[in-house]
Amino acid sequence: MTRKGRSITLSLEESDKSQLEAIALELGMMWGDEPNISRLIKAIARRHLTVFPNNDWSRDRINTLNKARNLLVDGGYLEDALVLAHLLLERSELTLPLRQELEQFVAKPAAPWRMEIDRYIRQQQPFQLAYQDAAERVWNFTISFAIVAQHEERQYLDCWCRETEGNQDLSALAHNWSLRIDRIADAAVSPVKGRWQGGLDSIAVEMHLLRGLAFAYRTKNGADEVNEWHPNLPQVRRVVRRVANTFWFFREIRRYGKDCIIVSPEDVRDRFKQELLEMVEQYDP
Repeated sequence: MTRKGRSITLSLEESDKSQLEAIALELGMMWGDEPNISRLIKAIARRHLTVFPNNDWSRDRINTLNKARNLLVDGGYLEDALVLAHLLLERSELTLPLRQELEQFVAKPAAPWRMEIDRYIRQQQPFQLAYQDAAERVWNFTISFAIVAQHEERQYLDCWCRETEGNQDLSALAHNWSLRIDRIADAAVSPVKGRWQGGLDSIAVEMHLLRGLAFAYRTKNGADEVNEWHPNLPQVRRVVRRVANTFWFFREIRRYGKDCIIVSPEDVRDRFKQELLEMVEQYDP
């Protein structure tokens, strides 16, 4: 007696059969000790396994997942970032530059010193960092607070250091350093005794925003302490922000042009004004 309608015959090359058996083995679809192709096909037919081309992800989805990978790296969650990178590499929709970036990341996810730094940050353990930059200058820092931050599409180690010599920022911010991570080819990292700081040093800077910017401006989370219409000046927005590094602050507000005025403190206002004057002088005949 035959089992009509319950059996089919597949015409397969031996290599294809081996591949199907390997998939069945990987998925645990066995008949005794042997991989079972029939169970694999049944699972596909019942949609317990989904078999579709992996080219249906939108560009927005891929970019969002890659941003999430970068955020995981920034936060020191390297293993999770690797899982996400492998997931993306399985897709066929990747652009060639992104695929190369992911392959390089998987091949060399992080230097050992970077992983040590991430661990010290998570443990709030002060540490010492010694490295040689691209210009072959040797730097030594004793770091009591650090975060990995994104500035203009590059990663930096924003940190509070005991050393202030060579820092060109205001005296109130001289303990804060912003070290570009990709310029650190190699580093020696070791723990030191001391107290972990609560954060970077910062100062309050007041700005007045004018015209269209006053209406379009949105609060910078974690930075702006005040964002309100000025009580005495019509259609002027008053913003007070905590600033830890005037270099990055000036880089941001420079694009606001004449619609942004630094009101206080005086030393920040004067420093920015001096930069503007130097820019103007470069255009004088």
